[in-house]
Amino acid sequence: MSTTAIVVLGSTGSIGVQTLEVVRAHPGRFRVLALAGGSNVDLLEVQAREFKPEVVAVGRPERGRALAGSLSDTGIRVVSGPAGLEAAAALPAAELVVGGISGIAGLRPLLAALGAGKRVALANKEPLVAAGALVTAWAQEHGGELIPVDSELSAIFQCLKGEDRAHLARIFLTASGGPFARLTKEQLARVTPEQALEHPTWRMGRKVTIDSATLMNKGFEVFETRWLFGVEWDRIRILVHHQSIIHSMVEFVDGSCVAQLGLPDMRFPIQYALFYPERAANDLPRLDLAERRQLTFDAPDLERFPCLRLAFEAGRLGQTYPAALNAADEIAVEAFLDRRIGFMDIPRVIEQTLSAHDPLEGSTLEQLEEVDDAARRSAAAVIAQT
Repeated sequence: MSTTAIVVLGSTGSIGVQTLEVVRAHPGRFRVLALAGGSNVDLLEVQAREFKPEVVAVGRPERGRALAGSLSDTGIRVVSGPAGLEAAAALPAAELVVGGISGIAGLRPLLAALGAGKRVALANKEPLVAAGALVTAWAQEHGGELIPVDSELSAIFQCLKGEDRAHLARIFLTASGGPFARLTKEQLARVTPEQALEHPTWRMGRKVTIDSATLMNKGFEVFETRWLFGVEWDRIRILVHHQSIIHSMVEFVDGSCVAQLGLPDMRFPIQYALFYPERAANDLPRLDLAERRQLTFDAPDLERFPCLRLAFEAGRLGQTYPAALNAADEIAVEAFLDRRIGFMDIPRVIEQTLSAHDPLEGSTLEQLEEVDDAARRSAAAVIAQT
């Protein structure tokens, strides 16, 4: 059995930590070539000492200098800043890169990995939201490959394996509905950050947990579906499925539906992406449908959860509206977590930012980064007036 050399971008985040759990559960199958993290250098040091990578990358240069001192007895090379992240992502010996850096910060390392012809297990949604056309074209041009890690996108990927894409009719993305699926708009207005961070089924990072509560996370997955599978907006449907057992479904032109089921545990799709195209046995808990007894489905309520509507609108408008959407969401979620705005102010900030946006074609990375910066400033100005 061969050993796969992997790079884990965002190793201290939720996806990165669970990726290393999968690696740990399959000794000898993976060699961790590089780890990359942001501000949590204490955990990054612990991971580096356990997995002994050749390179550790730190997003913040000042944290990188501190970590280099802490790891001076190990022989591990520490690089830092955006250039360090890109260098780690494109290491010549890497066979698989796990893209788990949260937010738009993950875009340049992703392009670096794809530009080096790497297979990327992509968990970070924002690059495909803000720059889906650029990312997919870059992968095609340089021979890179994208394997989805999100549970819903992994489900679609598995359902389509071996199928003729010409036979695809519709894709159904399932959504847990988050912790507030049954609250009124008045109750939603009083939601606190602590309440929003308590997701009923999934263990995720802070940003994606808030996005799940607003349903923006599902909107972002619509972008992933659009770009990963080449499906137009009107063929993508959202189903609220509170039990999170059916991770997504694909409908074919003959009316047949194929679904992928499993327990809500990110280690399943992470392992699938790490081993693809193989399947490997594991000791994770198994699904017992008789024990579950009931699976339910509802249509999403776009009045109570307007972020989903805004995502579809930005996607259909195209140009740089998706990049502005993503930037405004990052700023609004941060403000909510800092208690500077309320829960229902998140979609308001995003909508006002999109209304003020002066779109570009957005064909280059530099254009997209300019739009990202401008949209962040616009969203911050909306928040300052709140």
